[in-house]
Amino acid sequence: MPKLPGKPLILALMLCAASVLAQSTAPTEPPALPETGPSAETPAPAESATPPAPETQGASLSGAPTLSAADAEAWLDGFMPYAIARGDVAGAVVTVVKDGQILVAKGYGYADVEKKTPVDPATTMFRPGSVSKLVTWTAVMQQVEAGKLDLDTDVNTYLDFRLPERDDGPITLRHILTHTAGFEEQVKGLITDDSAPAMSLAEYARDYPPIRIFKAGTTPAYSNYATALAGHLVERASGQSFDDYVDQHIFSPLGMRHSTFRQPLPKNLEPDMSKGYKQASLPPEPFEIVNAAPAGSLSASGIDMSRFMLAHLNDGELDGQRILSATTAAMMHGTPTDMIPPLNRMVLGFYEQNYNGHRVISHGGDTMYMHSYLHLLPDDKVGLFVSVNSAGKEGASSSIRGQLFTQFLDRYFPATTPPAPTTATAKDHAQQVAGVYEVSRRPQNSFLAVLGLLQPTRIVANEDDTISIGMLLDDAGAAPRRFREIAPWVWQDDASGWRIAAKMDGDRVLRFSHDEFSPFMVFEPYPMFRSPMWLGPAAAVALAATLLTVLFWPIGAIVRWRLGASLRLSAKGQAAHRQTRLGSLLSGGMTAAWLVVGAIGFAGHLFVASFDKWLYLMYAASVVAYLGGAVLLVRGGLKTFSAGRPWYSKLWALVLALSGLVLLYTALVGNLMSFQTHY
Repeated sequence: MPKLPGKPLILALMLCAASVLAQSTAPTEPPALPETGPSAETPAPAESATPPAPETQGASLSGAPTLSAADAEAWLDGFMPYAIARGDVAGAVVTVVKDGQILVAKGYGYADVEKKTPVDPATTMFRPGSVSKLVTWTAVMQQVEAGKLDLDTDVNTYLDFRLPERDDGPITLRHILTHTAGFEEQVKGLITDDSAPAMSLAEYARDYPPIRIFKAGTTPAYSNYATALAGHLVERASGQSFDDYVDQHIFSPLGMRHSTFRQPLPKNLEPDMSKGYKQASLPPEPFEIVNAAPAGSLSASGIDMSRFMLAHLNDGELDGQRILSATTAAMMHGTPTDMIPPLNRMVLGFYEQNYNGHRVISHGGDTMYMHSYLHLLPDDKVGLFVSVNSAGKEGASSSIRGQLFTQFLDRYFPATTPPAPTTATAKDHAQQVAGVYEVSRRPQNSFLAVLGLLQPTRIVANEDDTISIGMLLDDAGAAPRRFREIAPWVWQDDASGWRIAAKMDGDRVLRFSHDEFSPFMVFEPYPMFRSPMWLGPAAAVALAATLLTVLFWPIGAIVRWRLGASLRLSAKGQAAHRQTRLGSLLSGGMTAAWLVVGAIGFAGHLFVASFDKWLYLMYAASVVAYLGGAVLLVRGGLKTFSAGRPWYSKLWALVLALSGLVLLYTALVGNLMSFQTHY
């Protein structure tokens, strides 16, 4: 639900979901969009609105333009209308705050394409996805400040149920706020559409705990469930529902009158909700229900998000209303968890990042259709929020929010430090780090684990001694970025300033990450027994072989019938023929069925509790299909060899026998027979 500038879809499951989305919509010409929607340089969304900032003109001492209302608005007007039109994005909102005031707040495009309702930054509500987590974690820190929660106490102490315990220690709130609770990735019941009512937060927290795959505190692995759990802890500590709590203790004090976590929306706010789109040229999608509500159910206007930014930039206070003490705000913003130095880190709830020498704390967010990012430059007292209401074509939403912030920083806070020289060890280290890796944010114990075979993270050593990762593309999206080694086991892309770093044990890579992901995810080498380097190609060949055999089974029969011919096989040869065909149907057909289930599931909100009974049927069918298919294919191969068939028949029978075994092994490694309903 999160993401960062130029968001690459690193998880195989996210790649699958995104590909389903992309393949279901053909690019079309974007609709005619207005150059800008309503704007507000000095908005007044609440009675205690912050006074406007004085405008200044000219350039800073560094030669960069001064960040003023006039310059920022002119720059945004040159960037946003073209970007959303080209990307087939219906609408967007951008707000900039500086020195305690809302500098610029502008809407672009449409909140409702059919009605041609323009985006109003003061009232139009977007779904900022995982940016919601910042509100949740602010609520958690309020309860920490009140002494009702403790960052380093076992969370089971506060719960009305018990999370499964491990011998290596408990989960604490500090782990949750830094994404190091150790949970595997889980998508079940995460997002549905408005045809299904939202479950209670207590129910979600109790019934949907993922399996822990890491010792808490050791490995960053982004978790929506953990944030939902934190929201439930706020309920338990405060005695209020989460919705009531944030309304009373965050939204009301900050004058955020167009903000809510409630699902469905309160009636008075429904008219202000932007529609969500796959693409602006397509019909709108239903309102999304996020069952892990504290992790991503917020609906908010751009102005309201500006007020939230201003409070955090002002040590927890806005217009005389304090949501955090200065001490608590400083602790939240400045307590980092350092996993792979010198990469970007996680503080308590925010990603801590470094752009052009400026410290930035941020959080991104995605629902299926809306995509957002919030950035704070605490030392510069500047904040930027952007949200778009469409996925857009060819990943446009990620490019828009990524390029917006990159160009914003390059314009107003340009880098002044020259790139470091390349190390003498660049060639050797590039070759040592090259290989395939799995991400820590992954489904490991459910059927979704098989998706890791589809597109693993691969580091490539280039001929110029740089390294590349296929998912990290240049600004044009045309080619992978090239990272030079600038210090032992630290590489940098000169164009963006992003770094890759590896944590080593001698010459062995333990893990690596990239500045864009290092606050909440790392990558570790695949164990050889399930490495996509060999298992992915082997499974693909096996699937192709079995499906081709199934396809040509009826074709061959029809051709022979039309020609009045027969197979002219011995009894043993006929038995081998039937067994290899039936085995191919079982093994290949079952694999194809899983692929269909995955595609439909991600595209159509299939992965909810009501799917469990069908999932059990899939597991049971897999036991029969993969075991039976492998047995039939091996037996058919043995009979083919003993029946005196031609060499090419024997070769194909061998290929099919191996295919049956490979697909069986893939099903075992990919948990396609696990009967696991946590996924």
